[in-house]
Amino acid sequence: MDNFDSNCGCGDSVHNAPTPLSRRGFLAQNALGIGSVALAWMLQQEDLLAKPAAQKQERVAFNLKPKPPHFAPQAKAMISLFMHGGPAHMDLLDPKAELTKRDGTEYSGEIVYSFVNRASKKLLGSPWKFEKRGQCGTEVSELLPHTAGIVDDICVIRSMHTGHNGHEVSIRYFHGGIPAVLGRPTVGSWITYALGSESQDLPAYLVLVDPGGLPVDGVTNWSNGFMPPLFQGTVLRPTEPRILNLNAPPHLKGALQEQNLAFLDELNKRHLEQHPGEADLEARIASYELAARMQTAAHEALDISKETEATQKLYGIDHPESREYGTRCLIARRLIERGVRFVQLFLGGQPWDNHTEIRTGLPAICKRTDQPAAGLVQDLKQRGLLDSTLVHWGGEIGRLPVVEGDPQKGGRDHNGQGFTMWLAGGGVKAGMTYGETDEFGHKAVVNTVTPNDYQATLLHLFGLDHKRLVYHYNTREQSITNGRECRVVKEILKHA
Repeated sequence: MDNFDSNCGCGDSVHNAPTPLSRRGFLAQNALGIGSVALAWMLQQEDLLAKPAAQKQERVAFNLKPKPPHFAPQAKAMISLFMHGGPAHMDLLDPKAELTKRDGTEYSGEIVYSFVNRASKKLLGSPWKFEKRGQCGTEVSELLPHTAGIVDDICVIRSMHTGHNGHEVSIRYFHGGIPAVLGRPTVGSWITYALGSESQDLPAYLVLVDPGGLPVDGVTNWSNGFMPPLFQGTVLRPTEPRILNLNAPPHLKGALQEQNLAFLDELNKRHLEQHPGEADLEARIASYELAARMQTAAHEALDISKETEATQKLYGIDHPESREYGTRCLIARRLIERGVRFVQLFLGGQPWDNHTEIRTGLPAICKRTDQPAAGLVQDLKQRGLLDSTLVHWGGEIGRLPVVEGDPQKGGRDHNGQGFTMWLAGGGVKAGMTYGETDEFGHKAVVNTVTPNDYQATLLHLFGLDHKRLVYHYNTREQSITNGRECRVVKEILKHA
């Protein structure tokens, strides 16, 4: 029975005493209180409770407008030529005389194999000749004649090290900063988040994929992770039309389209005013606005027909083996030229993964990519863009010094203990080699460089401190290196 006193509120002292509440009364008076406790707990779990003024942080505006770096940058843009699969460094850019001398003999060191059923300990000397090239005298394989022609413009790092032999674990280490971990922003996302873009008519972060399909680990290679979708890589299709639905239907073009876009913009702004601070909403609005501006800018940027015949030949577009990759490298230059901040080129699958038939497989992928990559560096240089554009060439791992399978028809297994990549432009010293692997090319032994070192160095070239560049997520300050031990490799920088 409910215990309710209809006379409460009169002046009688008896009624001034607290009146016992029934369950119904208690819930009626305290339901909001219980809800508040629950709400407060949930907000605390999501780190959404209001903080004292002294702790309150300024809300970050998620857009792609140009933003100042931490200090004066040397690079303003980057093109990454990622070579999925693991190029065989001892056959390309890291010659090993002792390996060649002891070809066919047993290797005495310890090896971790990925494919034990085809494993051996017989050393495999490189079947290809090396020669000192350029004024710097860097030795380059005969498989890379065009790279040999730009050797005075690049810095060859021969001591890369992931410590992992697997593809995905090392790919995620290179792109996201932590081995194997999914759901993290890639390098391109961090740079565009920090600096925005010089172009407001094209995406800041563009990905040029292969006609043969996605690379190993798929879209993870250009993921925005826990950042808003605005910082994800925008994929260009490998064939024309490279951007679907870029043009409005004929019946919506012109003044009608402009009116519709203006009306949509007004609705979006009103909605954003009612829901301030919603990152996904801000990113979606920014994407819609960018899409409208791209209708003109993208057509012009992707049209290589206006390039001279000499320029197209420089990229190998006149050769069937290199035409496709050369076209994408040329598009990458056109995008950078128009203010895009970060461009990545990927290959379908992992064509550098030469477990078998390395004597035919390795020359084939070199013919496809060597001239376009070298042509890109030459073209940037002659246009005055190389000093401010960082070019990266390399894969996630290298190969072992021993043969996998048949000595004549076999190949090389995975090796994350030591391998090679190169950098050009953007403040990097040219015409030099850095670091060393052992006498067989198995392990990095001098000036080891990890993916985190590479990331810290890359950000430094863009005027960013990898420790200060943070994103607040899940109550924590996240960074690309996330507190892992690493360093800026100042020895390879023009201005440390």
